[in-house]
Amino acid sequence: MSSIQSADVQTTSSTTATSITKKKTEDPQDRFLKLLVAQVKNQDPMKPLDNAEMTSQMAQISTVTGVEKLNSTLQQLVSSAEDSRSVEAAALIGHQVYAPGSSISLNGDTGSFGIELQQPIDELKVTILDSSGIPVRQMNLGAYPAGVSTISWDGKTDSGAQAAIGEYTYTVSALQSGKDIKVETLSQAQVKGVMPGEDNTLLDLGKALGLVNLADIRQVF
Repeated sequence: MSSIQSADVQTTSSTTATSITKKKTEDPQDRFLKLLVAQVKNQDPMKPLDNAEMTSQMAQISTVTGVEKLNSTLQQLVSSAEDSRSVEAAALIGHQVYAPGSSISLNGDTGSFGIELQQPIDELKVTILDSSGIPVRQMNLGAYPAGVSTISWDGKTDSGAQAAIGEYTYTVSALQSGKDIKVETLSQAQVKGVMPGEDNTLLDLGKALGLVNLADIRQVF
């Protein structure tokens, strides 16, 4: 008796699940046509449904169906683009990149960093600071073109001594015909890994820069 009741319950559950799935997957266009047929069958013979009204209703369902298909296609394109970005980003692992930041790693006799300018300048000044924020080197570098440029620090302090290996920061100021020009500072880092984000692929650039959007990478080398 118990096994028979169990079988009945399973059969009922299966039938209910099938019915729910069928309702969810039913084509909206089929539902519209069923309603339209029912409307025609039950119309007043003395006041039949106007042809223009029927045409308008059919045009509306066609529009809704077209929008649904367009949304589905767009979702597929977005998903495909995200997968493509992830594959491209994975190829960057192990490479050095420039990303927004103001840190410099002095791992030997030299340290490199970058700047990005929206227009040419005729005067660039760079101040390098130690971990305590104390200036150790000031450089007047003259003119620079628009775009991304690499700047090298020879690791020397203003006194000519060799700076200690470690992490430093820097600030910049730029002038064009005596007017201040905005400069974006760029830090050099190695791509350690890749992970998906909510809106973009993220690159792991280590302790100095952390996770950075792929779109924020200015240069790869």
